[in-house]
Amino acid sequence: MSDRRIAVVSAGLSVPSSTRLLADRIARATVDALGRQDVAAAVDVVELRNHARDLADNLVTGFPNASLRTVVQTVVGADALIAVTPIFSASYSGLFKIFFDVLDKDVLAGKPVLVGATAGSPRHQLAIEYALRPLFAYLRATVAPTAVFAAGEDWAGGDGTSQDLADRIERAAGELADLVLHRPQPTPVDPFEDPPSFDTLLRGQ
Repeated sequence: MSDRRIAVVSAGLSVPSSTRLLADRIARATVDALGRQDVAAAVDVVELRNHARDLADNLVTGFPNASLRTVVQTVVGADALIAVTPIFSASYSGLFKIFFDVLDKDVLAGKPVLVGATAGSPRHQLAIEYALRPLFAYLRATVAPTAVFAAGEDWAGGDGTSQDLADRIERAAGELADLVLHRPQPTPVDPFEDPPSFDTLLRGQ
Protein backbone atom coordinates (compact mmCIF):
# COMPACT_ATOMS: atom_id res chain seq x y z
CA MET A 1 0.00 0.00 0.00
CA SER A 2 1.13 3.54 -0.71
CA ASP A 3 0.46 6.05 2.04
CA ARG A 4 -1.45 9.32 1.82
CA ARG A 5 -2.08 12.00 4.40
CA ILE A 6 -5.44 13.73 4.73
CA ALA A 7 -5.60 17.05 6.59
CA VAL A 8 -8.90 17.97 8.23
CA VAL A 9 -9.60 21.60 9.14
CA SER A 10 -12.57 22.01 11.47
CA ALA A 11 -13.78 25.49 12.41
CA GLY A 12 -16.32 24.38 15.00
CA LEU A 13 -16.38 26.43 18.19
CA SER A 14 -18.28 24.28 20.68
CA VAL A 15 -17.31 21.02 22.36
CA PRO A 16 -18.71 18.70 21.18
CA SER A 17 -19.14 20.28 17.76
CA SER A 18 -21.38 19.15 14.92
CA THR A 19 -18.76 20.64 12.59
CA ARG A 20 -16.08 18.35 13.99
CA LEU A 21 -18.52 15.46 13.95
CA LEU A 22 -19.18 16.00 10.23
CA ALA A 23 -15.47 16.39 9.51
CA ASP A 24 -14.72 13.10 11.28
CA ARG A 25 -17.45 11.30 9.32
CA ILE A 26 -16.09 12.60 6.02
CA ALA A 27 -12.50 11.74 6.94
CA ARG A 28 -13.44 8.20 7.92
CA ALA A 29 -15.36 7.68 4.68
CA THR A 30 -12.41 9.03 2.67
CA VAL A 31 -9.96 6.68 4.38
CA ASP A 32 -12.33 3.79 3.66
CA ALA A 33 -12.68 4.82 0.01
CA LEU A 34 -8.90 4.94 -0.41
CA GLY A 35 -8.55 1.64 1.42
CA ARG A 36 -10.79 -0.03 -1.15
CA GLN A 37 -8.16 1.01 -3.71
CA ASP A 38 -5.34 -0.47 -1.60
CA VAL A 39 -4.16 2.99 -0.55
CA ALA A 40 -3.54 3.58 3.15
CA ALA A 41 -4.30 7.02 4.54
CA ALA A 42 -3.62 8.78 7.82
CA VAL A 43 -5.68 11.72 9.06
CA ASP A 44 -4.36 14.87 10.76
CA VAL A 45 -7.08 17.00 12.37
CA VAL A 46 -6.68 20.74 12.92
CA GLU A 47 -9.19 22.26 15.35
CA LEU A 48 -9.04 25.98 14.58
CA ARG A 49 -10.62 26.89 17.93
CA ASN A 50 -7.38 25.73 19.57
CA HIS A 51 -5.40 28.21 17.46
CA ALA A 52 -7.64 31.28 17.64
CA ARG A 53 -5.05 33.29 19.59
CA ASP A 54 -2.26 32.15 17.27
CA LEU A 55 -4.26 33.35 14.28
CA ALA A 56 -5.03 36.69 15.95
CA ASP A 57 -1.33 37.18 16.73
CA ASN A 58 -0.48 36.43 13.12
CA LEU A 59 -2.90 39.13 11.95
CA VAL A 60 -1.19 41.69 14.18
CA THR A 61 2.45 40.70 13.68
CA GLY A 62 2.32 39.30 10.16
CA PHE A 63 4.24 36.21 11.29
CA PRO A 64 2.99 32.80 12.46
CA ASN A 65 4.30 31.48 15.75
CA ALA A 66 5.72 27.96 16.07
CA SER A 67 2.35 26.38 16.83
CA LEU A 68 0.67 27.97 13.82
CA ARG A 69 3.59 27.12 11.55
CA THR A 70 3.14 23.45 12.46
CA VAL A 71 -0.56 23.63 11.61
CA VAL A 72 0.14 25.32 8.28
CA GLN A 73 2.77 22.72 7.42
CA THR A 74 0.27 19.96 8.21
CA VAL A 75 -2.26 21.39 5.77
CA VAL A 76 0.21 22.34 3.05
CA GLY A 77 2.00 18.98 3.21
CA ALA A 78 -1.16 16.85 3.03
CA ASP A 79 -2.23 14.98 -0.08
CA ALA A 80 -5.80 16.23 0.37
CA LEU A 81 -7.78 18.60 2.56
CA ILE A 82 -11.21 18.30 4.16
CA ALA A 83 -12.39 21.76 5.22
CA VAL A 84 -15.56 22.10 7.31
CA THR A 85 -17.03 25.25 8.81
CA PRO A 86 -20.18 26.31 10.61
CA ILE A 87 -22.24 28.87 8.71
CA PHE A 88 -22.54 32.24 10.45
CA SER A 89 -24.33 35.22 8.90
CA ALA A 90 -24.79 33.34 5.62
CA SER A 91 -21.08 32.56 5.16
CA TYR A 92 -18.12 30.65 6.62
CA SER A 93 -16.96 31.56 10.09
CA GLY A 94 -14.46 34.35 10.69
CA LEU A 95 -11.99 31.87 12.21
CA PHE A 96 -12.18 29.73 9.07
CA LYS A 97 -11.52 32.75 6.84
CA ILE A 98 -8.62 33.99 8.95
CA PHE A 99 -6.88 30.62 8.70
CA PHE A 100 -7.05 30.52 4.92
CA ASP A 101 -5.95 34.17 4.79
CA VAL A 102 -2.80 33.10 6.63
CA LEU A 103 -1.87 30.63 3.88
CA ASP A 104 0.13 31.79 0.90
CA LYS A 105 -2.24 31.99 -2.06
CA ASP A 106 -0.28 29.37 -4.04
CA VAL A 107 0.18 26.60 -1.47
CA LEU A 108 -3.16 24.89 -2.15
CA ALA A 109 -2.89 25.06 -5.94
CA GLY A 110 -4.02 21.71 -7.37
CA LYS A 111 -4.62 20.16 -3.94
CA PRO A 112 -7.76 17.98 -3.72
CA VAL A 113 -10.23 19.61 -1.33
CA LEU A 114 -13.61 18.51 -0.03
CA VAL A 115 -15.71 21.27 1.53
CA GLY A 116 -18.41 20.85 4.12
CA ALA A 117 -20.56 23.05 6.31
CA THR A 118 -23.00 22.83 9.20
CA ALA A 119 -25.90 25.04 10.24
CA GLY A 120 -29.12 24.86 12.18
CA SER A 121 -31.31 25.15 9.10
CA PRO A 122 -31.13 23.78 5.53
CA ARG A 123 -31.72 27.30 4.20
CA HIS A 124 -28.01 28.03 4.79
CA GLN A 125 -26.73 25.32 2.45
CA LEU A 126 -26.29 27.69 -0.52
CA ALA A 127 -23.43 29.31 1.40
CA ILE A 128 -21.28 26.45 0.16
CA GLU A 129 -21.80 27.55 -3.45
CA TYR A 130 -21.48 31.32 -3.07
CA ALA A 131 -18.90 31.46 -0.26
CA LEU A 132 -16.86 28.26 0.15
CA ARG A 133 -16.35 27.27 -3.47
CA PRO A 134 -15.23 30.77 -4.56
CA LEU A 135 -12.70 30.85 -1.70
CA PHE A 136 -11.03 27.63 -2.83
CA ALA A 137 -11.33 28.59 -6.49
CA TYR A 138 -9.29 31.69 -5.65
CA LEU A 139 -6.72 29.46 -3.94
CA ARG A 140 -6.70 27.29 -7.11
CA ALA A 141 -7.48 24.10 -5.21
CA THR A 142 -9.19 21.18 -6.95
CA VAL A 143 -12.55 20.95 -5.19
CA ALA A 144 -14.58 17.74 -5.19
CA PRO A 145 -17.88 18.13 -7.09
CA THR A 146 -20.00 17.07 -4.12
CA ALA A 147 -19.93 19.24 -1.00
CA VAL A 148 -21.47 18.06 2.27
CA PHE A 149 -23.90 20.22 4.20
CA ALA A 150 -25.50 19.09 7.44
CA ALA A 151 -28.40 20.83 9.17
CA GLY A 152 -29.67 20.00 12.63
CA GLU A 153 -32.26 17.61 11.24
CA ASP A 154 -29.55 15.53 9.54
CA TRP A 155 -28.24 14.27 12.86
CA ALA A 156 -30.37 11.30 13.85
CA GLY A 157 -30.29 10.80 17.58
CA GLY A 158 -27.36 13.11 18.30
CA ASP A 159 -24.21 11.66 16.72
CA GLY A 160 -25.84 9.46 14.09
CA THR A 161 -26.61 10.59 10.58
CA SER A 162 -29.68 10.51 8.39
CA GLN A 163 -29.51 8.21 5.38
CA ASP A 164 -29.44 11.23 3.07
CA LEU A 165 -26.44 12.72 4.87
CA ALA A 166 -24.67 9.35 4.97
CA ASP A 167 -25.16 9.01 1.21
CA ARG A 168 -23.77 12.49 0.56
CA ILE A 169 -20.74 11.76 2.71
CA GLU A 170 -20.03 8.50 0.87
CA ARG A 171 -20.38 10.14 -2.54
CA ALA A 172 -18.18 13.12 -1.64
CA ALA A 173 -15.55 10.91 0.01
CA GLY A 174 -15.38 8.72 -3.07
CA GLU A 175 -14.84 11.77 -5.25
CA LEU A 176 -12.06 13.06 -2.99
CA ALA A 177 -10.39 9.65 -3.01
CA ASP A 178 -10.48 9.63 -6.82
CA LEU A 179 -8.88 13.09 -6.92
CA VAL A 180 -6.13 11.93 -4.56
CA LEU A 181 -5.45 8.80 -6.60
CA HIS A 182 -5.24 10.66 -9.90
CA ARG A 183 -3.17 13.57 -8.66
CA PRO A 184 0.44 13.27 -9.87
CA GLN A 185 2.85 12.85 -7.01
CA PRO A 186 5.31 15.77 -6.87
CA THR A 187 8.90 14.96 -7.79
CA PRO A 188 11.40 16.30 -5.24
CA VAL A 189 13.56 19.00 -6.75
CA ASP A 190 17.21 19.30 -5.75
CA PRO A 191 18.08 23.01 -5.85
CA PHE A 192 21.77 22.10 -6.22
CA GLU A 193 21.30 19.68 -9.11
CA ASP A 194 22.04 22.31 -11.78
CA PRO A 195 23.82 25.21 -10.06
CA PRO A 196 24.41 28.42 -12.06
CA SER A 197 27.92 29.17 -13.19
CA PHE A 198 30.06 31.70 -11.34
CA ASP A 199 29.89 34.06 -14.32
CA THR A 200 26.09 33.94 -14.26
CA LEU A 201 26.05 34.79 -10.57
CA LEU A 202 28.39 37.75 -11.16
CA ARG A 203 26.08 39.07 -13.90
CA GLY A 204 23.14 38.81 -11.51
CA GLN A 205 21.18 36.43 -13.74
